Amino acid sequence: MLASAQSYRSPAFTRAAERLGVEVIQGRDVPLPMLKGSDGLALDYRDLERSTAAIVSAARERPLTAIVGVDDSATRLAALASAALGLPHNSPAATAAAQDKRAMRECFARAGLPSPRAHAHSVLDDPDRITRDVTYPCVIKPTSLSASRGVMRADDAAQLVSRIERLRGILSTERCQDILVEEYIPGVEVALEGLLDDGRLRVLALFDKPDPMEGPFFEETMLVTPSRLPSKAQESIAAAAARAATALGLKHGPIHAELRWNERGAWLLEVAARTIGGLCSRTLRFGGLHSLEEVVLRQALGWGTIPEQRVGNEAGGEASGALMIPIPGPGVLRGIEGLEEARGIPGIEGVEITAREGYPLVALPEGDRYLGFIFARSENPAHVEASLRAAHACLRFRIARELTLAAPISSA
Repeated sequence: MLASAQSYRSPAFTRAAERLGVEVIQGRDVPLPMLKGSDGLALDYRDLERSTAAIVSAARERPLTAIVGVDDSATRLAALASAALGLPHNSPAATAAAQDKRAMRECFARAGLPSPRAHAHSVLDDPDRITRDVTYPCVIKPTSLSASRGVMRADDAAQLVSRIERLRGILSTERCQDILVEEYIPGVEVALEGLLDDGRLRVLALFDKPDPMEGPFFEETMLVTPSRLPSKAQESIAAAAARAATALGLKHGPIHAELRWNERGAWLLEVAARTIGGLCSRTLRFGGLHSLEEVVLRQALGWGTIPEQRVGNEAGGEASGALMIPIPGPGVLRGIEGLEEARGIPGIEGVEITAREGYPLVALPEGDRYLGFIFARSENPAHVEASLRAAHACLRFRIARELTLAAPISSA
């Protein structure tokens, strides 16, 4: 199991493996002493050749049945190592395209799929060159970051120049300096969770995003399933996601797709070769009480999948959702009030705070984390949304502004 050290997703996959009775070797992007126990494999995800060789070497001692890349940083290494060992997975080229927003846009354009028109640049380019021939509003984004980090809307040239300067700061510590400036697509945004089996897409869930995703930043705050869009819209969205996976060359395992829907149909934003991020998979149950991670692991192990839940708004059954608690601004978390009140709201299944007291908080677009997550389940999506909003309103966060030490004043 490959996952970055900071991944939200590792514990859920580890628990799923335990429930299935599967032995797991952790391949983390950290120095070996930081791994707990004796089963860890320290890897450098930036050095794909050496890390692939390390996995192949480890497999000689302990043969592997599957390699699962849990998050974006790990999917390409998982593909390379799987190819070297003859294990089922996506091609390395397909996972690379799914990680690079520029390559993804080019794949969609070649396939004739509805997707924002985009222009590629370096963030270090002359802003006058970048603003040339731009139609407003537009969206500026890095080609390689995830979780909406660095994604910003600009409504005119002056605002775009300001956004470019801000993005330079965000990318100053990153290896990749490539950015896209693309047209803004209006409409409602949805997230599709699916599983590819020899190129055939099985839709596992379609999430609505009830809060408008209109900028200036594009922080996800709420996901609710099943979708309340009309059945024809849902079918069109699923078909677009399937065509997008084919255009990228993805054929095996989970995908997470972001799309917009408007009067012109479904528009592809991004497709990732992984499951949904954060802790949001907790909203999903399959074939009774099976988790999304169990479904993914069963397929990876060749055990076959369990029945997926029905996702259409006419399907009936329970609805569920998650609210990602946004960070309102920079500072240090000093305390949280209203947790018990929030947990007592009807329909709320849990409130989990992932930010740690005493540690700095970084809001979007510079940051890529949340204060925590709220989970709800009820008989219909409207009730789920209402419960999530009510619980969030109960929470009060004490955030202190960060202090900086000034130079001592001379007494001379």
